[in-house]
Amino acid sequence: MSALWFLEDINLYKLLCPHKYPEYKKNHVLNSYKKSDYIYFEQDAANKIYLIDKGKVKIGYYTEEGEEMIKAILTKGELFGEKAILGIEKRSEFAQSIDNSTIICPVSKDTMYSLMRDNVSVSFKIYKFIGLRIKKLERRLQLLLFKDTRTRLLEFFNELCEDYGYECDETGDNVIKHPYTQKDIATLIGTSRPTLNAIMNELKQDQIIDFNRKEIRLLKKIA
Repeated sequence: MSALWFLEDINLYKLLCPHKYPEYKKNHVLNSYKKSDYIYFEQDAANKIYLIDKGKVKIGYYTEEGEEMIKAILTKGELFGEKAILGIEKRSEFAQSIDNSTIICPVSKDTMYSLMRDNVSVSFKIYKFIGLRIKKLERRLQLLLFKDTRTRLLEFFNELCEDYGYECDETGDNVIKHPYTQKDIATLIGTSRPTLNAIMNELKQDQIIDFNRKEIRLLKKIA
């Protein structure tokens, strides 16, 4: 299984959360959030990086018309607020818990720099991770602007296959076991749940995919 967000199966929470290090643990506290609680808002100071120990977090922003735009939905082991590492002083997005029990490890920039200095190879991978995430978000925005909903969904399945998929030996299908609900997927591709359900059923009828609550199976290569 390819795990882009886990940096080749590295769980960033386990590796970088100060709670795991004796010299930092004494003065470090994990934060708990309920569903709909904000972790930070647009224009807040970007002085921390965050790691997810439990739950799910959505990252997004609001348009001038007040419409919510979702950039990513992240799960256990993932990192967000990473632009603080690059010296950006203000948030250009919000982060909000979408689980009833989300536990976050906050890391100050200075502490993160110290941890990265002690793990040079991991430091390189984090910067690579930031570049890959920016590239992926740019691609998703292009799809939202220029492609129809069916195409956006197929492209999203390709992303899921890269991040969470594996090839089934018995059938040759690509099997995707992922953490997203249908509501999450609809939000990420910029559509409604009824439209998503309709397109997924069309793809199933066309024998392009099969699916249930726990997995999506790509029955043939998506161009």
